Amino acid sequence: MKKPASLFTTIIATFSLVACGGGGSGSSVTPSAVAPALVPAPTPTPTTSITPTGPATSSVGFVIGSNQQAGFPQFETISSNFSMANMLQTSWGNGAIPAKEVGDEGAFRFLCKPSHLSYDDPIVYPGQKGRAHLHMFFGNTLADANSDYTALRTTGESTCNNALNRSAYWIPALLNGRGQVVQPDHISIYYKRWPKSHPYCQVSGTQCITLPRGLRYIFGRTMDGKGGMNAYFACDSQGVVSKHMATLVEAAAICPVGARIGAVLISPSCWDGKHLDSPDHRSHMADIYYDPSNGQPRCPTTHPYRVPTFTLGAWFTVDETLDRSGNPSPDLQTWYFSSDRMKGMPALTSGSTLHADWYGAWDDSILQTWIDHCIDRQLSCSGGDLGNGNQITFSEAYNRPHPRLVPVPADPKDQAMLDAPLLQVEQPIIEATQPITRKKTPPGRKTIRST
Repeated sequence: MKKPASLFTTIIATFSLVACGGGGSGSSVTPSAVAPALVPAPTPTPTTSITPTGPATSSVGFVIGSNQQAGFPQFETISSNFSMANMLQTSWGNGAIPAKEVGDEGAFRFLCKPSHLSYDDPIVYPGQKGRAHLHMFFGNTLADANSDYTALRTTGESTCNNALNRSAYWIPALLNGRGQVVQPDHISIYYKRWPKSHPYCQVSGTQCITLPRGLRYIFGRTMDGKGGMNAYFACDSQGVVSKHMATLVEAAAICPVGARIGAVLISPSCWDGKHLDSPDHRSHMADIYYDPSNGQPRCPTTHPYRVPTFTLGAWFTVDETLDRSGNPSPDLQTWYFSSDRMKGMPALTSGSTLHADWYGAWDDSILQTWIDHCIDRQLSCSGGDLGNGNQITFSEAYNRPHPRLVPVPADPKDQAMLDAPLLQVEQPIIEATQPITRKKTPPGRKTIRST
């Protein structure tokens, strides 16, 4: 398999503020012609019948999992329902990766491609299709509002190497203000964690573990643009990546046409060990802090499990539709994320609400392989290299051409408003002697319906 070019040169209109966040080298590129919007295929019937053990429910009503064999709650195993014969290959042609230490942490990296656009959010609005702002999904190609752990594990291909990683990842869609979505050239995912033998994993009250089955969360900035600041922007111009910047506007000011802007988010590292989700989809996770007594990184006592965290970087080729003047006004016709400008809410400076959602659905054996060989051996594995001489192959979904610009799909919430029945307003009684007159609707003007 040929190694992808420039691999890791870069590594709802809703009804409330909680919606989805409560929260490379560049070359000159001419904007492509508008292509049809990406629409996921209908969800197929799983090829195997799977009945997972019923999960327990916490006092706040969120699933905590039922399998305690690992010492912490998670869902029962759901095996991959496809042949794995062609899912692995020899690593980069020779089966060897350098035994390179990466600071204190082992690393596992890979690239993803865009999958589909949708107004769904299976974490914030499960089962409520069209309720969220517009999202760009990658990873599982059939992720939608009805996706849960079973659905993700049993259906869909993957744009992250292949279906051995059926996890779903999504971010707000990036729009250019001209009726188009700007799709990323690629998305880099970079998992890391201390090896379980590291002294930081031996501290009393801390345990370094794998990713529990069914874990999901939101990370990055909140919908008011204030909280959750583990997000930044950078410019990659001819392989030179800039410093971190707080807003898309700042990055645009130094990023020439043809270069790439990266929207980068860092997921939390510590888990409470009790809940696979929480009411705000964030508080069951926490960030590492540094112990003031010795300066060492620690997980809070409320979140004692250190799980593999990951950095997510979406990289977009800059074109003339991006305002590069440095003007932060949200009224400009320029790039912005769908969550930055939402109907019924104040428009915010581009990039202010950058956030991401993740719903884990790895094949158990592959997840454990890269934990054992890349993370716990403190290696730097890239391109889906598993650290044991094997590498995850690249699927047809990954290799499929992905146009850079696609039309913004119609928002089903807008149609729902048009289809809403007229309010029945009680009219006063009119005496029979009074003539009744009705105004005709002028040609071309639509009757406005109440919502």
